[in-house]
Amino acid sequence: MDGFHPHSDVSATLRRARALPGGGFGEAPLPGRPLDEGMGVAVGRRTVFRPEDGEDFGRVADRVATGNMALAPVPDALEGARLRNAIATGALLTSGRHLQHGDAGQAGRNMEVFTNCATAIASFAEFYLLLNGSGVGRAYDDELCLVDWSQAPALLLHLDPAHADYPRGRDGLRRFGIEMGILPWGTDEAGFDAEAEARVRGFLTQELASDLDGLPEGAVIHRVEDSREGWAKAVEQLESMAFAGARGETLVVDLSAIRPAGSPIRGMQGRPSSGPVSLLRGLLNIRRHVLVPARDRDPAGEALQPWEQALLVDHYLSVEVQVGGARRAARMATKSWRDPGVLRFVRAKSEGGLWTANNSVMVDAEFWARVRAPEGTEDPLTAHAQAVFAEVTRCAYINGEPGFINGDRLEDHRTGSAWEKPVHEDGRDFRSARYRVDHAAGLLAEASRRASEARFPVTTNPCGEITLHVTGGYCVIADFAPLLACPTDLDSFAPGEVPADTAALWDERVEDSVRLGVRFLIRANRMDALYGEEVARTNRIGIGPTGLHEWAWMRFGLGFHDLLDEARSGPFWQALARLSEAAKEEAEAYSASLGMARPVTVTTVKPAGTTSKLFGLTEGAHLPARRQYLRWVQFKGGKDEETGQWLSGSDPLLAEYEARGYPIRTLRSFPGMSIVGFPTVPLALRLGLGAKLVTAPEASPGEQYAWLRLLERHWIGEHQGNQVSYTLKVYTDRVDLEAFRATLRDEQPRVRCCSVLPSRPDSELGYEYLPEEEVSAGRFAAIVEGIHDGAVREAVDWAHLQCASGVCPI
Repeated sequence: MDGFHPHSDVSATLRRARALPGGGFGEAPLPGRPLDEGMGVAVGRRTVFRPEDGEDFGRVADRVATGNMALAPVPDALEGARLRNAIATGALLTSGRHLQHGDAGQAGRNMEVFTNCATAIASFAEFYLLLNGSGVGRAYDDELCLVDWSQAPALLLHLDPAHADYPRGRDGLRRFGIEMGILPWGTDEAGFDAEAEARVRGFLTQELASDLDGLPEGAVIHRVEDSREGWAKAVEQLESMAFAGARGETLVVDLSAIRPAGSPIRGMQGRPSSGPVSLLRGLLNIRRHVLVPARDRDPAGEALQPWEQALLVDHYLSVEVQVGGARRAARMATKSWRDPGVLRFVRAKSEGGLWTANNSVMVDAEFWARVRAPEGTEDPLTAHAQAVFAEVTRCAYINGEPGFINGDRLEDHRTGSAWEKPVHEDGRDFRSARYRVDHAAGLLAEASRRASEARFPVTTNPCGEITLHVTGGYCVIADFAPLLACPTDLDSFAPGEVPADTAALWDERVEDSVRLGVRFLIRANRMDALYGEEVARTNRIGIGPTGLHEWAWMRFGLGFHDLLDEARSGPFWQALARLSEAAKEEAEAYSASLGMARPVTVTTVKPAGTTSKLFGLTEGAHLPARRQYLRWVQFKGGKDEETGQWLSGSDPLLAEYEARGYPIRTLRSFPGMSIVGFPTVPLALRLGLGAKLVTAPEASPGEQYAWLRLLERHWIGEHQGNQVSYTLKVYTDRVDLEAFRATLRDEQPRVRCCSVLPSRPDSELGYEYLPEEEVSAGRFAAIVEGIHDGAVREAVDWAHLQCASGVCPI
């Protein structure tokens, strides 16, 4: 096996790569890498390519590099060419947000569209970030939830009867009734009888203000502007009035200016608007399920606490972001283990139906010490910690959530930077060219004061790999794929037996992709941002590898079990550590050259779901999920049950995939959505790993925790590191509850971050569908035979569909 080529002077290496033709990525345009057929092409067509431009990945790289380089204070054509090549080859994958939105107009856009990771301290702020596509974390600690929604004003909602989306005629009333949940999903013309029509008309009369005449004296009328900012501003108005205790007042929200459903949203590549009915539904749910119960609760009953109210408000708003179709509303909800109501938080998802967030309990070393204390202690806090551990693990074992986050191991707690964030009374730390906070400036200032004294002043993004201040912050993130930096065809050499000249250039390209990625992210931090003050203070970035297992195999000849043996896998870990050093060196030097702060964080490992699928790589730090499976992808649309025709407004790709023979199902649990199954064989299997391939179910929890500790030590590092996002599945048909608890008690305190997901065999889970469905080799072969798509059949590569022993080809 040829060893890694460490460079004593990484800066000299970078200069040499820039100067040599072909060194690093060079200036001459390299061809765009073809996407992995089937799944990769599907993801590219759905989320990356712009159909009107007839894009391939080379064209994507052209516009993404152009947009990012426009953020540089001084043009650099050489760096732009190298950046373009790194992206085109797949060696630098940026993130899905940049691949989707990046173009020559990037410098004039808001950063929220380009950042995956954010936090928020108020519901309107979280809603705005979700509408822009950010994943948002929020801490629901008692000390950080300031708004008592029982003090909100009376909320009236108005939609002009002349609006195109106002229900009129029998068909319009029927569709409105279905959308608002008045009628069962799928109610057809025959089922829409006089009684059903009366229910819908009664709803309109009772729930909407028919006109703006005759309003209560002093009523505040808020007209919603037709933009993401307009939607968020309506919630800001309501939330700030609740904070101010405006219970005796009336707020009228007029939705008449919102464009009709289906109208194209220019800033989202023409994706269809969800129209005013979506926001109307969200606000109505808040009124029904939060404001009214909080105001009119039975005095003898248990009151909804402010943190519970906030959790409900955020849920109903995020539902409407998902319905909008721009993306799923990704959220993280955390709560301190010390809070008296934490047990209700633990049960909120399984018992309360709050399915829109990943829920985790924030813990620390003291928590784990108390959990390990002898049972039956008389100390109240120890008994509380043990009760929390027992209930979290019970709920998680049954439902998969909540999880634990080691709050005292988050990066900010070591640097102290979280407590240094200044408090601004005028809302300047929540202000951009597109959005300026006004009504809620006082709310945000008080939240900042509370956070400056909080036990946990930081929380994480939805996937757990980024640490951010609880009052609001961003981290722009990117992936690099070291396997795809290989300068020759992978089948031109045996795994781990790379010719010396190829190895040297490969290593240079990997380092080049890391350094280019770091600079790419720092330039993104120069964009106009809602949290501009915090971005300038921390300059957070997060770059991390994806496709690690494929790189380890082809470059070093190492399988997963080899990687856990540091003596055997030293060259791999040395390479990763050198790349970590290079990333941090580049981040500090480039930031200094631009007059920006030294980045608080640099290294991370994100889930890399979208970017890895483009080229069939294992995702982030994860092992391959399965050997062969159907990857189900959601598309908007459904069929008329009588005619079998696709309904108007359905994604045209559905009909195309159906014609080619892909398996398709219309969902009941997500009305108006259908799923397409893409036969998938991991690239790792196609690279000939054979018996060395280890899938996630085949690795023990202890082995996977050991893998995470190695990644934290060699890639994340002691300084300027975020976390590794990782989901470890524990199969409940093999591990009972007590063994599950023992695993968490022993292993979870020893890593910064790990989501432990108890799971059962697919057939026992009872879900309508899972994103990945493992199928037998025989059924898989039959599905592929029925698909009339030559590229997919070629990509599956029957020669590599073999049993683990390598002796039973299909």
